Amino acid sequence: MKFKDLLEETYAAVTVNKVRSGLTILGIVIGVGSVIGMISIGQGAQASVESSIQSIGANLITVQPGQQRSIGTTVRSGLGSASTLTVADSDAITSQVSNIKTVAPESDGRYQVTAKGANTNTQIIGTTENYFTIRNLELEQGAFFSAEQVKNISKVAVIGPTTRDDLFGAGANPIGQTIKIKSTQFTIVGVTKSKGGSGFGNQDDRVFVPLKAAQRFLSGGETLSSINVQANSALVMTQLQQDITSLLLERHKISDPTAADFTVINQADLVNAASSVTGVFTYLLAAIASISLLVGGIGIMNMMLTTVTERTREIGLRKAIGGKRADISAQFLFESLMLTLIGGIAGVALGWIISFAVSKFANITTQLSLQSILLAFGVSAAIGLIFGYYPARRAARLNPIEALRYE
Repeated sequence: MKFKDLLEETYAAVTVNKVRSGLTILGIVIGVGSVIGMISIGQGAQASVESSIQSIGANLITVQPGQQRSIGTTVRSGLGSASTLTVADSDAITSQVSNIKTVAPESDGRYQVTAKGANTNTQIIGTTENYFTIRNLELEQGAFFSAEQVKNISKVAVIGPTTRDDLFGAGANPIGQTIKIKSTQFTIVGVTKSKGGSGFGNQDDRVFVPLKAAQRFLSGGETLSSINVQANSALVMTQLQQDITSLLLERHKISDPTAADFTVINQADLVNAASSVTGVFTYLLAAIASISLLVGGIGIMNMMLTTVTERTREIGLRKAIGGKRADISAQFLFESLMLTLIGGIAGVALGWIISFAVSKFANITTQLSLQSILLAFGVSAAIGLIFGYYPARRAARLNPIEALRYE
């Protein structure tokens, strides 16, 4: 059978009952659209999480107090999250470890902040001037505090835009205004640009003060909550992580690395862990959506079996005048494939609409990729072949004499 004849026969067979064909195609459309839409949501979530981690700084290694643990595991009993890091540890890292661009010790905590009758509870970060470089912070108003102000224990502060809006009103200019933290007045010298975020992880809802001022007036101690280390490049991060671990083990007089009273976190490990979790989430969404594709495939098989039954006499007549099994099988298989291809094309459009709608109206980041489109389209074509094979084989194996007698 010529391809042109096969195409004409297929078109006539599919359009003879438009409602039934349309409903069958609809199942594939919903299946393909759901798969593409769910994958775009999953990939968008993965990209969003990775972007959030990268936004805190490039080539970043963080040293935190508390017993050594792996990413994603709980803290073991023992030292827990005890304050075991000091400014001396930070200074030792700066002076004794190579491949470091800059270091910023950090002492933070949540405090009530008041100003002009307004108040808010937010995170106060005591740090040095290097912190702003490490964390890629930019200014919207004013200036960052300087190394001299850190050394002189100056009571100055740089605040995030959310903190500014809570205390002084949206878009206000708070430069020169004072805020009170634990009965100590701090003068605002700068406001950072918005980075986005929500809840306790909101990078815009923070107050930055000089480290020594935070230790003297707020925390009342010499310990640190973390040490931020920026590597010269991404290529040396693993070696740098090992060097910092070795140095702190020696300083803290710990011979067994598993008993370390600190944790050294590589930013690349965080990205990999987050990618792994969101990757599983994406696969789960795709698997759930694929069920609708399976249902659509069963619908195609049901339609094709019905079509074979309805056209039994036609099949018998064609075989009686010399029609080959291969031609009859190819015709019904091609009909099944055409239904899924039409559904696949429409499903791609539906998937794009789902992705766009979720991003625009639900404010959820989505990411539509060519791989997801090809995957969903390829699976739909495979379903057409798989679920169309049995009806096509059944049609080809009909006995021509019995088929001509069929009423």
